[in-house]
Amino acid sequence: MKVTSRHYGSRQLKGLTVLELLVTITIIGVLVALMLPAIHSARESARDMQCRNNLKQIGVAIHSYHELHRGLPIGWRRDANHRTAFGWASQILPFLEQSSLSSEIAFQDAADAITNADARNIAPTVFRCPSDYATPIFTIFSEHPDESHEDSDSSTPSNFVARPLIEVPAANYLGVYGTTDPDVSPDVLGNGVFVQDQSFRFAALLRGQSNTVIIGERTARKLPATWFGIVMTGEDAVARVTGFSGEGPNVKGSDECEFDSRHNGHVNFLYADGHVSAVHDKIDSVVYRTLATRNQHP
Repeated sequence: MKVTSRHYGSRQLKGLTVLELLVTITIIGVLVALMLPAIHSARESARDMQCRNNLKQIGVAIHSYHELHRGLPIGWRRDANHRTAFGWASQILPFLEQSSLSSEIAFQDAADAITNADARNIAPTVFRCPSDYATPIFTIFSEHPDESHEDSDSSTPSNFVARPLIEVPAANYLGVYGTTDPDVSPDVLGNGVFVQDQSFRFAALLRGQSNTVIIGERTARKLPATWFGIVMTGEDAVARVTGFSGEGPNVKGSDECEFDSRHNGHVNFLYADGHVSAVHDKIDSVVYRTLATRNQHP
């Protein structure tokens, strides 16, 4: 009996060699390395846009406040005993669709009163730059006597321990005090828009609303800020609600009360006419300071 053999077609399976696998992995690694900066840049652009949108909303709220009250919010308004103060941002809450939060604030009491405990634990996103990384609540401690700007007793013990005074909700947007440090002499009137216990009208901006910055941003790495309020004896107290224009935006080693951001090469500012613009790091220092003043010269 003759056996007939049959041949069936077959496919030869071929795997990757070690060299081909290494080349493939290398190509993938290069592509990922090229894509990651682009992805990061796109995300930061989106965060920067959200930051500007926050400032625009704040600008609309400030204009609404000005129209109703015939003046801008007070930079920080002290209580009857001048021991604590509420910041400018707390006054515009109703115009930011935050009426319920505003109703929780007992403005007739001190900022650190128990009646304001709930409000002190709320950090609306409209006051936060998404590019900054900071805890939503932080503590303001008492200021060291050597760092206060009053005459201190030389007998102050060297083992001074700072005391926690108040926990407040974080924010990134500061009222422009002017070209001098608000924490050095808070009782001296700054040449910007937001100062102690006083309100200005837009008519007071002699260089025009489109040439005057009123709100700027600052990161928590520089100095944490708040929208709520302060205890006046706290460390850098009034600089928690206001900032000033000195050396320039994002200048390393500059005073902690100056403006800075995590954006690439600029800080966002709100102008008095309501428009938001990036002020670049390389701006002329004289121009930068002039923008922060109510009058013609810094």
